[in-house]
Amino acid sequence: MLHADRRNRFLAVFEGIRKELVAHMKSEKMPEDAIAWFNKNLTYNVPGGKLNRGVSVVDTVAIILNRPPTDDEYFKAALLGWCIELLQAFFLVSDDIMDGSISRRGQPCWYRVSNVKGLRKVHNIAINDSCMLEGAIYHILKNHFRRESYYVDLLELFQEVTYKTEMGQLVDQITAPEDNIDIVKYTLPKHTFIVRYKTAYYSFYLSVALAMRMCGVPDVYELNGKAVEPYKEADRILIPMGEFFQVQDDYLDYHGTEVQIGKIGTDIIDGKCSWCVCTALTHGTDTQKQILFQNYGKKGPEQAVRERAVRDMYNGEQGLNIPKRYEEYWKNTVAQINAMIELVPEPGAQDELRGDRLRRDVFRAFLSKISDRTA
Repeated sequence: MLHADRRNRFLAVFEGIRKELVAHMKSEKMPEDAIAWFNKNLTYNVPGGKLNRGVSVVDTVAIILNRPPTDDEYFKAALLGWCIELLQAFFLVSDDIMDGSISRRGQPCWYRVSNVKGLRKVHNIAINDSCMLEGAIYHILKNHFRRESYYVDLLELFQEVTYKTEMGQLVDQITAPEDNIDIVKYTLPKHTFIVRYKTAYYSFYLSVALAMRMCGVPDVYELNGKAVEPYKEADRILIPMGEFFQVQDDYLDYHGTEVQIGKIGTDIIDGKCSWCVCTALTHGTDTQKQILFQNYGKKGPEQAVRERAVRDMYNGEQGLNIPKRYEEYWKNTVAQINAMIELVPEPGAQDELRGDRLRRDVFRAFLSKISDRTA
């Protein structure tokens, strides 16, 4: 199936979810203006991204089943995928407020929208809007999965992953507070902790774990006389893969254009604890570090000049050369992840037709989606 067809089929499920959520608002006797606001919140913030997290649930279900899913299986997998997209929207709306971001996915951040359905500007209402996006997840799960044997597993996955993500967000916020940036605290190990918790669990592990639960993959099974713990295998590979993904994001924030990445890169001006600055602090000379101390995260009338000073230092082919260091990191990391994938126990001929076993292609599919991305 062509990529556009796959996306459109997935989007069709969102339209059903949107109608279901709006109908629920009406059943609660919500005023018409509140219903219109919530509807705009959904359409503005949920379906506009690349949808990789959500579609990956569907893709993973098909790989585990080792056959195309039935219409009912597709629908359930897509519902779980859209629950991840709702979670993503919840995180992004709130994150943009905390960071004071300007644009997201090529349009103003939700809290900066000046007029919603002729009612008023969004501003701090976005805080409640983000909470409603999260709440919608549990409404959908209850409506469609309450009678499934794995319902509690789904609830626990969303709650645990959300909590881990918020832990990562906390460390990120207190490591790089906008009003008191101290890049002396920035290290590559600190960066690894932040991105694993803030990004990897919800962007990578969650999609696969949800698909595994839906397909009935048990916590432990025997393969070729050995015990396999598939959820630990998924964690072992997908968390480093999520770290790789975030390093790509950090690099693109510095090196990509707004057309490429759908937003204006602000990590340098905002003083973010990104892979680029942590790498610069790890490998830079005293002179280069001094340039960072004087210019990184310094807002004000001269912030454009200060940002350019950092970018020029990153770009210097005879100095830090962040593009070259990133290229080396990319090659080494892809090789390491591929090596980890090869260690996953594969179902043999006797288990080939089983649809409740973890397969290496699950991880290969994820890696192929992100390894060469430019956005």
